[in-house]
Amino acid sequence: MVVGLYGGSFNPPHAGHLHVSRLALARLGLDRLWWLVTPGNPLKARSELSPLSERMAAATRLATDPRIVVTDIEARLGFTYSIDTLAWLKAKAASVRFVWIMGADSLASFHRWRRWRAIMEQVPIAVIDRPGWTLKATSAPAALAMAQYRLPEADARLLAGLQPPAWTLIHGPRSPLSSTALRAKAAAASKKG
Repeated sequence: MVVGLYGGSFNPPHAGHLHVSRLALARLGLDRLWWLVTPGNPLKARSELSPLSERMAAATRLATDPRIVVTDIEARLGFTYSIDTLAWLKAKAASVRFVWIMGADSLASFHRWRRWRAIMEQVPIAVIDRPGWTLKATSAPAALAMAQYRLPEADARLLAGLQPPAWTLIHGPRSPLSSTALRAKAAAASKKG
């Protein structure tokens, strides 16, 4: 079983999340993809964060593909950091091959994540390109530090079977949607009305 782990605030979830998920499922040969809806991102302000129950409900409505599983496992386990979630999952499901899924915008700030090098050593990572982030992501400190472990995109389907550290950047149709932009649009609409 090969499972992609796609963590995020999903604040709000949108068609771009679904697009990334479908691209990852197809290009990586995943059996399942889990949306890890976080209780809160330590690198982002919580002031704009909708309640977890609302984000979970919205994500569940959006994720109609039966291969996508929406979970609040981090909140239930009391985890804040991805490294803790990965360690727990790998211990509890040793026979599952996990692949971490992130957008190119996340790779650009990956070096700020707690124990990012340990994450790279725990699980292969698939980075999905996003509009405006390709060069920022590939020139980011984490990408440069781990350049020798980058798998050619043509071999992305092999990623799950590789011993970490291993990562690849996947290109394809890109969605311009972002949760930040959707929140800003909703705030502007509420001010007008």
